[in-house]
Amino acid sequence: MASQMAVNSGASLWGPLKELWETVDGAVLRRQPESVHLLDLQLKKHKPHFLSLFKNPPKSAEQREKVRKASTEGIAIQGQQGSRLLPEQLLTEAFILSDLFDIGELSALELLLAGEHQQPHFPGLTRGLVAVLLYWDGKLCVANSLRTLIQSRHGKTFTLDLSGELVALTTRFTDELMSQGLTKHILTLVSEISVTREFERLQKERGLGNEKHRKEVSDLIKECRQALADSLFSWACQSPLSKDDTLALISHLETVTAQADGSLDSVNLALVMALLYCLDVSFVEQGTEDREDLLQALPLLTERQYVSAVHNRLMDGQLWKLPGLQAVCRLAWAMSLRVLSQLPQGAALVEFTEADEALADQAILGDVFLFMKEGILGCESFAQEEFYIRRLHSLITDFLALMPMKVKQLRNRADEDARLVHMSLQMDSELPSSLRKDLDHLMILIGEFYNKDTFGLELGLEFWCPTESLQHTSLQGSYLGMALQRPPHKQVVLSKFVRQMGDLLPSTLYISYLRMLKGLANGPQCAHYCFSLLKTNGATHSDNIQGVSGSPVSWEHFFHSLMLYHENLRRDLPNPDAAHYRHPPLRGITLRELEGLTSFLQLLTTIITWSENARLALCEHPQWTPVVVMLGLLQCSVPPVLKAEILHCLAGFGKSPEIAASLWQSLEYTQILQTVRAPGQRQAAGIEVELNEIESSCEEYPLTRSFCHLISTLVESSLPVNLGAGLRVPGFQPYLNFLRESVFLPFPTRAYRRPAEKWEVADSVLEVFHKLLRDYEPQPSDFVQELVELQGEQVPAYKPPGHSIMFHLLNDSPMLGLCLSLLEEGVRQLDTYAPLPGKVHLESAVLHCLRLLDLTLQKEVVFMDLLRESQASLLVSPLEQLLQGVSSQTRRADHIVNIARYLYHSSSNPEAAFQSAKILRRISNYPNIQIRLVGDFTHDQAVSNKLMAGFVECLDNEEAEEGTEKGDDSDSRKKVARIRHETQIHILNLLITSLELKTPNLALYFLGYEVKKAVSSTNLQDPGVLGCPRSCLHAILSLLQRGTEKRSGPVLTQQAPHLAELCYQVIYQLCACPDTSGPTMRYLRTSQDFLFSHLRHLPFILLSNQIAALSQMSWLMKTAAIELRVTSLNRQRSHTQRLVSLLLDDQPHTQHTVDGESGMEEETRSVSGFLHFDTASKVRRKLLSVLDAIEFSQDIPELLQLDFFERTQIEQVISNCEHVNEQGHTVCNVKLLHRVLVAEVNALQGMAAIGQRPLLMEEVNSILQQVVERNRVRRSLSAKRHALQSWRSLVETLLTACPADLIPADERQLIIRDLLLDLHDKVLSEDAAGELMPIVAGAVFTLTAQLSQSVLSEQQQGVGLETSSGFASIANSALHLILRKLLDFILSTGGGYQRLRAHLYGSLLYYLQIAQKPEEPDTLQTAGKAMWERLTAPEDDFSKLQRENLAIIESYGNALMEVVCRDACDGHEISRMLALAVLDRILSIDRQNQWLVYVCNSGYLRSVVESLRQDDVALQSLLTPQPPLLKPLYIYESKMALLTRVAKTSQGAAELLRCGLVAQLMECQVFDMVPDSDAHSMMRDPSGFIPSPLDRYRQILLPTLKLFQVILTSTAMNHQQGAAQVLQWLIVHADTIESLLRCQELSMGALQELSLLTGIISKTAPPGALELSGEVNSAALMEFQGHINRFQRLCLSLLSRLAGSERERLLKQAEITTPGESAERREEMAVAMQQVCANIMEYCQTLLLQSSAQAQFSICLFSPSGSEPAGRDGGRTDLSSTLPLMAYSRAPSLGLVLFLLKTSTADFFRFHQSHRQSLGKLQNLDQLPPEELKELCQGLVSGPVGVEKISSIQRNLLAKRRLVQLINNRAKLLALCSYVIETCLFVLWRHLEYYLLHCTPTNPKNPLLAGASLYKSRLMDDSFGAMQTSGAHGLGLSRVSQQDLDLLKSDMAAGFGEALQRKLLEVEGLYSQVRSRYTFIQALVRRIRGLLQPHKS
Repeated sequence: MASQMAVNSGASLWGPLKELWETVDGAVLRRQPESVHLLDLQLKKHKPHFLSLFKNPPKSAEQREKVRKASTEGIAIQGQQGSRLLPEQLLTEAFILSDLFDIGELSALELLLAGEHQQPHFPGLTRGLVAVLLYWDGKLCVANSLRTLIQSRHGKTFTLDLSGELVALTTRFTDELMSQGLTKHILTLVSEISVTREFERLQKERGLGNEKHRKEVSDLIKECRQALADSLFSWACQSPLSKDDTLALISHLETVTAQADGSLDSVNLALVMALLYCLDVSFVEQGTEDREDLLQALPLLTERQYVSAVHNRLMDGQLWKLPGLQAVCRLAWAMSLRVLSQLPQGAALVEFTEADEALADQAILGDVFLFMKEGILGCESFAQEEFYIRRLHSLITDFLALMPMKVKQLRNRADEDARLVHMSLQMDSELPSSLRKDLDHLMILIGEFYNKDTFGLELGLEFWCPTESLQHTSLQGSYLGMALQRPPHKQVVLSKFVRQMGDLLPSTLYISYLRMLKGLANGPQCAHYCFSLLKTNGATHSDNIQGVSGSPVSWEHFFHSLMLYHENLRRDLPNPDAAHYRHPPLRGITLRELEGLTSFLQLLTTIITWSENARLALCEHPQWTPVVVMLGLLQCSVPPVLKAEILHCLAGFGKSPEIAASLWQSLEYTQILQTVRAPGQRQAAGIEVELNEIESSCEEYPLTRSFCHLISTLVESSLPVNLGAGLRVPGFQPYLNFLRESVFLPFPTRAYRRPAEKWEVADSVLEVFHKLLRDYEPQPSDFVQELVELQGEQVPAYKPPGHSIMFHLLNDSPMLGLCLSLLEEGVRQLDTYAPLPGKVHLESAVLHCLRLLDLTLQKEVVFMDLLRESQASLLVSPLEQLLQGVSSQTRRADHIVNIARYLYHSSSNPEAAFQSAKILRRISNYPNIQIRLVGDFTHDQAVSNKLMAGFVECLDNEEAEEGTEKGDDSDSRKKVARIRHETQIHILNLLITSLELKTPNLALYFLGYEVKKAVSSTNLQDPGVLGCPRSCLHAILSLLQRGTEKRSGPVLTQQAPHLAELCYQVIYQLCACPDTSGPTMRYLRTSQDFLFSHLRHLPFILLSNQIAALSQMSWLMKTAAIELRVTSLNRQRSHTQRLVSLLLDDQPHTQHTVDGESGMEEETRSVSGFLHFDTASKVRRKLLSVLDAIEFSQDIPELLQLDFFERTQIEQVISNCEHVNEQGHTVCNVKLLHRVLVAEVNALQGMAAIGQRPLLMEEVNSILQQVVERNRVRRSLSAKRHALQSWRSLVETLLTACPADLIPADERQLIIRDLLLDLHDKVLSEDAAGELMPIVAGAVFTLTAQLSQSVLSEQQQGVGLETSSGFASIANSALHLILRKLLDFILSTGGGYQRLRAHLYGSLLYYLQIAQKPEEPDTLQTAGKAMWERLTAPEDDFSKLQRENLAIIESYGNALMEVVCRDACDGHEISRMLALAVLDRILSIDRQNQWLVYVCNSGYLRSVVESLRQDDVALQSLLTPQPPLLKPLYIYESKMALLTRVAKTSQGAAELLRCGLVAQLMECQVFDMVPDSDAHSMMRDPSGFIPSPLDRYRQILLPTLKLFQVILTSTAMNHQQGAAQVLQWLIVHADTIESLLRCQELSMGALQELSLLTGIISKTAPPGALELSGEVNSAALMEFQGHINRFQRLCLSLLSRLAGSERERLLKQAEITTPGESAERREEMAVAMQQVCANIMEYCQTLLLQSSAQAQFSICLFSPSGSEPAGRDGGRTDLSSTLPLMAYSRAPSLGLVLFLLKTSTADFFRFHQSHRQSLGKLQNLDQLPPEELKELCQGLVSGPVGVEKISSIQRNLLAKRRLVQLINNRAKLLALCSYVIETCLFVLWRHLEYYLLHCTPTNPKNPLLAGASLYKSRLMDDSFGAMQTSGAHGLGLSRVSQQDLDLLKSDMAAGFGEALQRKLLEVEGLYSQVRSRYTFIQALVRRIRGLLQPHKS
């Protein structure tokens, strides 16, 4: 056995028992489903515990030894591997504990270990003290379980309505226990366990801690005893005890003693009641259906021995310790016997039943009624148990009904005694000693018993027999709701008793009888009957005349007596100024009369409190005028006690508003409180004197308290504004001053004979203050000083009382000081946990103080705003600042700390904790106070721990329940549960508000973060680890975690949805805030596995509260999104993987095990396995089911149907009452609206309005209901929006932020497909709410983007593996479906949602991108294929998809075109850009040109073209150094892109020209505003996002140039029109263009400009350009001509720069300026330069060809010089750059062309080589070494670190893309090179032919031709002239000398050598054969060679 002994860390004496209690509680009290089975298991397991109740495991030497060795050898602990060494100290404690409770050593050790584990829940206690609590808690769990099981039995008294199965189980189990002697066990335990004995033992071993611990231990012990006694009581209620058990119970009761005040304690009371139920047969009278079965089970009827044994025991003459108790048992037995004797079964028991009379007599002699009143009613717990009350009721009524003769005897005896008393009074002799007061006691018992009615049972109704039939059914004094045929016999007897006792009542019984009536009048119906009785008792008027007086117990008699007293005493009204006022004359009221009057007034008060009819009937009675008489009596000199009763009575009358108003006036008139001083009067009179002189000296204050009570009642009914008008300044102020100055402020310093009264006074006066402040709403009029006229002079008017209280609380006034010190006193008293006289009233006073502070904080904002606006001279300070003041008692600023300390007492004072939380929450809104508070709260460690414990305790509270409606406060337990719940809500809101403020704040402190150091350095731990206390975060998590391991999910989300929502919000805020995010997420991930366990249960469905369920999910999803992002960034793959698969899998999951260990291998399996899906068992993806839970439809309340109010005005009022609440929703303040509307109704005048008032109020009600509904709709929509937003962010995070390889591409596409289709289905349903559409559109955009990306990356990876499946993993049909839904969505959005459509256009663009063919490498081979092959090739997937897409788009017809075009033309900028892009995209795939036709015909195209003119001004503003916005630029670029797209078809280009496109652009001045490049280089945008002005200019110019180029290309067939228009544009902006061509700084941008410009010029400015457009006059023609010539000259000089001098420099420069991206930049530069050269050479060629077909008439563009430009070798590079002007002024030489030819040829081979290499690399991409791959990627990834982070797949893709780029670049360069080579050869040939064959050299000696002009061949200036004037030929020719020509020939021959020719032919072989003119180069080479060969002369 020794080896088997493992320690249970949950402590076998506590953990399992706690579990048992939870199971029992869940099954029986909380009725949880499926709990019967669990209960059965638990009961089987714990049966020994019940059988050997409270028996501890025994000690043993073996255990002792084992525990002793635990510090050296260790000990095994269940559920943990290996053994654990325990510290010596722990073992010592274990032995002490074992001796203390006499339990086994191992059990003691377990308790200590459990104590250590539970310690965080008990801050401030050591493990040993916690172990003591756990020991008793374990016992209590057993006792409670036993009690609950017994209560669930089926029986004769009550039922819990449980299922039959459960009842059978518990009955079977408890029967078994009972048969094993449960009763004896219980009785022994009850007598053995006693708090004092246990405390002595604990005290000796230091087992008691602080006051709280002592209180908790003593409570646990008391509760154990109570639960045991209750078990016995419950058993006896349901089924009788056996004979032995009953006798055992009786013998126990024999020894019972009473408490000090003569009452029984609650445990013994339960046992007495158990016995009374054992002897109870009264249920026999109730005709319930199972009566027969119950009778069978009753041993009284079936067992003769039972009756005989009990009878003998009770008849026994032996006296009990409490004779009264013996008398009660005898009386009960007598009643049972009497009932038995009337039953047929009773005949057999006749020998016993005979004795009932004798027993009753004995009981009465034993003062049974006195004991019942003192011993039983005196016990506090009596009134808390309904079945005690019912049993005692049946005992009393049975006695009256079953023993009428006994009652008669009692009455006779009383009459006799009364006579004796009377005689002895007359003869002044001693009272006889034999007087018995049994009837007196009986009446007082009845009065006391029915006076308290905690459960509203109104049992007293049985004493009233309805004489008249009452109207409504609830008033039938019927028995058990039987119809009113004949009241039951018992009721008749009882009512007769009440009436007969009142007849001829002896004076000695008068007071007792009144007290009895007072008890029986308690309740609305009873009061009515009692009122009627007193009315009918009175003599009628005719009797009065005959001198017959009525009964002394009647209204008539009472009020008559009162009036007489008043008459008598009024005569003696003393003169207030007389000296003997202090000693009133001593005649008047005797003590006996005083008691009688008091009893009568109490009876009157009871009746009028309950019955409004009685109130009005008495008040309006003309003869009695009770109110007047009472007020009169108040002015007379009667004892304060009587005055107090009179005031209480007046308060009863004041409950009716109609009486209250007149009562105020009467009060003022009678000057009870003197509000008007007579001029000569020396001192005050009235109540003030009574308080200060009489009550203070007596040290009792009944009058003051009842005055406060009266004012409190009246204030609630009505508050008269003009009270006392005419005699004084009208208003309530004097009363308030009296209450504040004379009652409240001096209350702590007065003397009190009864200590409790101190708190009663405070409570009653604070209640008035609270009511006044509660009903006060600050109004602007309160701050204006109004004057009233009084006796001819103007005096200031009073403010409303609430205003005065506010003013005092917003100043450091004595009133505020006293409230705060009261709070301090209160919390000090609570901290002692000791009973205190008047504790209830102290707590109530504290509560009123807290409420006052809360109301002040709530109203101060409005109050102070109004005060500021009114500019009144009041000084106030905000309360939250006053609360930071220094306390006069403690000399510390601890007011707020004191308020917060009430949270620590939430278990005993839930209401105070609730108010405290409310105040703290209001204060927490002020950030500056928070920092102070953190200091105050953490300043004293002990207080700090208490505060933390208080907050945690409030949050942890298990009894809290979310109440549905505020109104249901009938059940006090429910009310408390609701208050606890609202406290939790306030605390969470406090945390939420604080978290938004800067650190340090309260939230961080209460949630357990560092407030002294950096927040992010916090290391969160489980409570108890490293001394970490249990914080609010732990409490919140444990609230949320309850139930997460079960299938049903977190319990809180169902039980308290709003609370759960706030908990999730706090957690989200902690995760979202950068400071707290790290520690929180780490803790949630590692210690709690929080997100996984909660996301598993999504979606939360709550039919009753959808809004809360959506909010819960929102916060949870937002948190999950953060977690996914963070784990992805930190590369915590397994975490990310788990969440991703949880959210996205459509495979049924194997349920994860609860503990994390088993996870790993299963995880790895699921990573690979979660995709191989079999279609058989699919489940809905978690993300989709969450989407399903968000309802898109929203029921909107229909419009108001109003009959009286004007709808527009009402709508206006409603919108005025709207405000933004804490959650940020705009809602209407219903209370405010109600006030406004009711005020409006009240303001109506006239009879008609009064008549219609009910209808008006009904309409007001319907308006309010409508507004409540609207608020709900708004909240609902807002919750849906929030949930959808969170869902979207979660989806986006999943798809974009998580590592791509977690979700393989094929699965990814299916997921996106599902998400897209579901989203669309929901949003396109008929009733989807428009407010949700924007979020959906955003989500659609992201999803489509992801889909497009995924498909593209999949295709890139799959290149070369021609997949048979077609396009991608996602089928075409799915893609079509997505497209259709997308287009439906676009069309469904109508006109108003343009911004929303921007998202949809974006999605459409992404979607269309899928069908775009990826860039393919240009291998230069394709051209070799025959045209036929290309035409007959099968359609590839891309074109197929594109064709189908287009078909779908076109099926939507004009509707879609209309929407897109309209959006493209106007509206929001982004929508316009995207709409333009969509048009562009669709036009590009629209082969049939349907869209183009529509755009042209519908005028949209013209609209776009014409808008360019309007963009001009905006674009000009862009060129300023600091541009306002870049929007116009982006829109302009989009328009140009669209126009360029349109221009690509000849039809479109023609249409553009027809729309006047070029004309519009001519008018734009922006092209002339070239920014100065140097000036702005300083103003670069540091981020690099905003381009420099020059770049911006290029962004405007380049699109225009490209557009022109496209138009020129498209209109090539009928070229003239386009070219002419473009040329005009060139000429209009000629200055700009020339400056661009002259450009100094050839940067990348400049080269791009040049390449486009030269291209356009080469196409538009041929020699004859101007003739064709005939409408130009000659002067303009001349100017145009000049411009064109300048263009030509500039182009040629540009060629000389680019081909020669600056080429190398530029390429080097590109390398230097941007080393990072050098490769790509160099390529772009090279392409641009080649392009410029090609364009200029093309221009030269055009000029040559157009000038003439034959060489001899050709113009010359190059001078006849063969020397190549210097600077090839870098020798004179600088010269050309320093002297550019020289280069311009002179025509370039022919050597330049030759040079260009050579460099191009060399370049060609270089490019060709690199093209071949790259192709090779592309084909063997997989074999490339990683270094090369990295180098390739470098071109596409910025930054050196970039490449390292990329995965290998990604790297391959990038390398591939880069290679394709390189290949295509080279192909382009090769094309340009070969074109340049061909044009160069042609130009060279034409020039050489001219110079060498047709040119006539001039004579060098000619003096006219000086050296400088030698090279002026026919320069371009006169090139056109030369053509036009035939005679000018000679002029041109005369300038070239023969020497030049020879030189030219030799230079050329040298340059154009064999090597070059061979190379050129090779170029043709390699390239031109495939590409362009075949053998063209060959022919030209041959001709040039022929020209250059020396002539054979």
